[in-house]
Amino acid sequence: MFQTKVRILQRLLRCKHTAGSKAFRSRLVLGIETSCDETGAAVMDETGAILGESLHSQKELGAVAATVKPGLALSLAVGLSFSLGFVRRHNKPFIPIHHMEAHALTVRMLQPLHFPFLVLLVSGGHALLAVARGVDDFLLLGRTLDEAPGDTLDKVARRLSLRKLPRCAALSGGQAIELLAQDGDRKRFSFRTPMGQTPDCCFSFAGLRNQVTLLIQKQEVEEGVEEGTVLSCVNDIAAATQHTVASHLAKRTHRAILFCRANRLLPSQNPTLVLSGGVASNQYIRKALAVVAEATGLRLLCPPARFCTDNGVMVAWNGVERLREGTGILAPEVEVTYEPRAPLGVDITAEVRAAAIRPPPIRPPPIRIKIPE
Repeated sequence: MFQTKVRILQRLLRCKHTAGSKAFRSRLVLGIETSCDETGAAVMDETGAILGESLHSQKELGAVAATVKPGLALSLAVGLSFSLGFVRRHNKPFIPIHHMEAHALTVRMLQPLHFPFLVLLVSGGHALLAVARGVDDFLLLGRTLDEAPGDTLDKVARRLSLRKLPRCAALSGGQAIELLAQDGDRKRFSFRTPMGQTPDCCFSFAGLRNQVTLLIQKQEVEEGVEEGTVLSCVNDIAAATQHTVASHLAKRTHRAILFCRANRLLPSQNPTLVLSGGVASNQYIRKALAVVAEATGLRLLCPPARFCTDNGVMVAWNGVERLREGTGILAPEVEVTYEPRAPLGVDITAEVRAAAIRPPPIRPPPIRIKIPE
């Protein structure tokens, strides 16, 4: 797997580069993303224009940005080792990137958005709420205490054996859940929304996965089938699971908005909620967050699906942002280490919990959301 990553990066970066003082004045940034399963590289200029997500010709790079935290240790090691070798060979500045910071800032590449804003990042490995006050200035309001929503949806999909269904065979677990949920009755089965009595903005999904697993086992007994058989009620289980994940995310985000308002952490005019990360591609979850944003007077912004998943473009843009600010730019010879675990910003989750905000109920998202196949 990791040799494959190296080969992919070498193929993406098969080009010649010239060193010299002129290169350091360039505003082109190469972004390299290898925090988890995906391997991506992209070149971008300071306006946010993507010049290529694969390099096949000579380009005058001003800097190289690469993900160094958080993520899978071996994946991060591959990207970092390759990037440091590259910058030292070609005498380029190096910009180490925080994976979640890159997700948070992606939307600024696509449209004008001033700091501060509230961001909900949800993916296969992360779930967090933070106030983005600057390119490298974040207040962490809440984080997952166990597993991430994308991980939960993938595990539920595997337990339901969704890959045995022809229309789900080529989809990720989360995508399969979303697809089947369109034809399911989310009210047929009821799951408790996690952490209902805990007045903070943190997340927990392991308990929900436990609830779903117990239900699946019960339904297998009722239908008289063995584990690995696709249940007849699979659409309804998918719909109920997706709805509970969306509800949990929406309720914690609602509390975060009220906390930000009480503490004047967001502008009074046109406050913004950004939804990003791989799970942000889920249209039902987007709709749930849109309901919360509308009820609380916030504008909701989401990157297109292709920029929600891990990609080299978001890393390159983060590099552009840091290059503009002149922050976090290292000489090529500086030693850099990767960090598999790395919080984002200043942790104020204890302050959020102490505020004990109880959000009023708001109307739930529609039962069904049709998504074009």
